[in-house]
Amino acid sequence: MNSPRPGDYIDIHTHDSIPVPGIFAVENIMAHEDRDPSGISAPVYTAGIHPWHLGENNAEVLLTYIRKLAPEANLIAFGEAGFDKLRGPSYEIQKAVFHEQLKIAGEFNKPLVIHCVRAWNELLEAHRDEKPETPWLVHGFRGKKDLAFQLIRRGMYLSFWFDFVVRPESSELLKSLPPERMFLETDGAPVDIRDIYTKVAADLGMSVDRLKEQIMNNYMMLFMKNHML
Repeated sequence: MNSPRPGDYIDIHTHDSIPVPGIFAVENIMAHEDRDPSGISAPVYTAGIHPWHLGENNAEVLLTYIRKLAPEANLIAFGEAGFDKLRGPSYEIQKAVFHEQLKIAGEFNKPLVIHCVRAWNELLEAHRDEKPETPWLVHGFRGKKDLAFQLIRRGMYLSFWFDFVVRPESSELLKSLPPERMFLETDGAPVDIRDIYTKVAADLGMSVDRLKEQIMNNYMMLFMKNHML
């Protein structure tokens, strides 16, 4: 299994990544794309069934794809998986497929990357009811402080929405949260992860090198610790 090197910038969630020296990218594959992971340039990847691309008739096909990839060493987590009230099939279908992905994550002892839009109560309820065996990483977070702490108290990690985290209004939220629960991402947007680190480091009152070290430690705790169990 590939892992970041000391001093790397970690882009925890991206799409169609292009290799850049010093940037460790985690590629996200969505099951409906039916991609061959050997064709991606990123050193590691996640794979899941995104609720936008889930329908009444394709769930089993998509789950078969995820089960096929599940044992691969460079697949470090499952997801994006989750709930979306603005786009996707009925909540019942989303919940059933989320449950199946959660079972696979537990079977292979790998974390789950979460997509959630206006369904935070449902997500928290799922976490309480399912009692997951592996941690969850909420991708693209841009919510309020109270919500952030609800998620963190349940052991989740937060990766911040690239556009939100560079705005001045995100600074107070960032300063209030434990840095050992943070990740940063580009989500495949034409932005530079190094610029995001620079802004967040300034918000946290630390050097970019210290922030890189912190996020490296977070990566090792979330992914490598579970991989070695």
